[in-house]
Amino acid sequence: MWRTCWYNKAVSYLEQQFLIAMPGMADPNFMRGVTLLCQHDDEGALGITINRVSGHVLEDVLEQLGLSCEDEAVASQPVFAGGPVHPERGFVLHTDDSEWEATVNVGSGIRLTTSRDVLEAIAAGKGPQKFLVALGYAGWDSGQLENEMRENAWLNVMASADIVFDSPVDMRWEQAVARLGIDVAMLQPVGGHA
Repeated sequence: MWRTCWYNKAVSYLEQQFLIAMPGMADPNFMRGVTLLCQHDDEGALGITINRVSGHVLEDVLEQLGLSCEDEAVASQPVFAGGPVHPERGFVLHTDDSEWEATVNVGSGIRLTTSRDVLEAIAAGKGPQKFLVALGYAGWDSGQLENEMRENAWLNVMASADIVFDSPVDMRWEQAVARLGIDVAMLQPVGGHA
C-alpha cells in the first residue's frame, strides 16, 4: 500500500497552487474540492485533494502497516480521500519542519512524503508538527488539466499551509476562493470564454 513514487523535477507554473473546483463541477470526486497540485509537467499532473474526508482514521492506516499509536488524538485523526486514482497509495502532506526518505517541497511551508518512515515517526510521536494523511490522488494525463482549465472547470491560486493544516475542512473551499479576492457568492456554476 505505501510506496515511494516521487521524483524531483523543475517547478511548473501550476505547481504549488490550489486547484479550486468551480461551482458547476459535476464530478463528485471534485465538487467544491480544493486540490493541492504537487506535480505538473509535460507528462501530466498530480494533486492531493485536501477537503474530502474518507471513512478512515489514521489508526486504520497504521494497523494495516503493523504500526500502533498510543496517542488517541493522533490515532483518531481523519484520513483524507486524496483523489480517485490509486486509493491504495498513501501520501502525507506535512509542515516543512522535517524531511523523510521520500520528501519533496510542494509549496511554501508544505512538503509531501510518500515513504513509510514518516508514518512510523507519526505513530511514535516524533512526526512533523502538522500533517494530513491522504489515500489516493488526483491525476491528469498530459494536457488534460490545461484543457479542463480552458473549459473553466478550475480556478487556481497560490497554495497556503494555513488552509491545508489549520482551516476547518468544511471551510477550505471558501477560504481558497477568498485568496483570489473574490466573493464566493459571485461565482457562477459555468464560466464563460473571452
